[in-house]
This record gives sequence, structure tokens and C-alpha cells, in this order.
Amino acid sequence: MKYLPLLALTLLTPAAFAAGGTEGDWLVRGRIINVNPANDGGQTSIGGKPYAGTDTVPEVDVTYFATPNIGIELIAATTEHAMKTNKGSNVDLGSVKLLPPTLTAQYHFNNPCLGKFKPYVGAGLNYTHFFDADHPGLASVKYDDAFGTVVQAGVDYKLTDKVYLNADLKHVFLSTDVRVNDTITAKANLNPVIAGVGVGYRF
Repeated sequence: MKYLPLLALTLLTPAAFAAGGTEGDWLVRGRIINVNPANDGGQTSIGGKPYAGTDTVPEVDVTYFATPNIGIELIAATTEHAMKTNKGSNVDLGSVKLLPPTLTAQYHFNNPCLGKFKPYVGAGLNYTHFFDADHPGLASVKYDDAFGTVVQAGVDYKLTDKVYLNADLKHVFLSTDVRVNDTITAKANLNPVIAGVGVGYRF
């Protein structure tokens, strides 16, 4: 019986590492991201293609580590994009703001040979809410909220036991239906590429 506590400790130690390892289960980051719509086509009912401009903004994300290798990340940011359509010459559609919460499941590589570098890949879902459309000179410009899919790759660099540098790249496959003055319709294939750098704290 005197060896029972030692046996229990021996059995529990691997389980503890499987649940989250010596590092914390949560990683909170602040990033600066550049959102660059690829504008992969789409057409308006009068011809021409819609385009969205780029934006650079701060972003906050939270990752929960279900295991040392599997993480679930949620990002939140608000961006604003200049909009136009090209039919011979550019037609200004004003601007619109986007709230695109994105949830990804990630695989983190923890091979000791990588040292302080901890790369990861991920995939998931995006939901984009369009709001505060500014449309000078037009009666109205409306954008439909939309779901999209996302793929992701990035790397964390361990500065201390809790502090990390991060670089991250996402490609969101996203389209929205646009209506101008309730008469002109368009399908805008935005498909933005999101590049970010930042710092994180794990606990």
C-alpha cells in the first residue's frame, strides 16, 4: 500500500501532460492584421466587376488548447473597406464595415527539434456581418451577411514560458450579394487574404 501514492502519481503524470502539458491551456494574442481582398471575380447586373479595398487594423484572438497539439482559435476584429465597381471606369460605391468572427481548429507542431518555433496549420469557418455602409451619391448600397471557409498557417516563437511572438496567414473564401439602389445587383467574390503579426500570452 505504501507504493500506492507513487503508482498513482506515475499514472496521472502522462494524463496531465495529455490534457495541456506544462504550458497553459489558453493563449491570448493581440495582432496587427492586413486584410487584402483578392476580388476573385463576380459580376454586376449591368456588367463590370465589384472590388473591395484593403484595410489594416488591430485584432484580438483567443486559442484554447484541448491537447498540446490541438487548438481552437477565435478571432475578432472590425475592418472598413472602400468599395467600387469597374465598368469602363470606376464607379464609387462608398465604403462598408465588416465584423468577421472566425473560428478555426488548429494542429500545432511540438517537435523538440523545432526549438522555440511552434508552427501550426488550421481550417475553419467565418461569418461576416456587413454594416454601416456609406454610399455618397447613391440611394442605398446593401450587402448580405455571409458564411465562408478559411485555411490558416502560422508560427509562434517562444520568448519566455508565457510570452510568444506570432505570425499568421489566413485565406478566407467569402462571397456576398450586393444591391445598389435596389435595382442593380452584384456578386462580389472577396476571398480576402489576412496577414498578421503580434504577441501572445499563454496561461
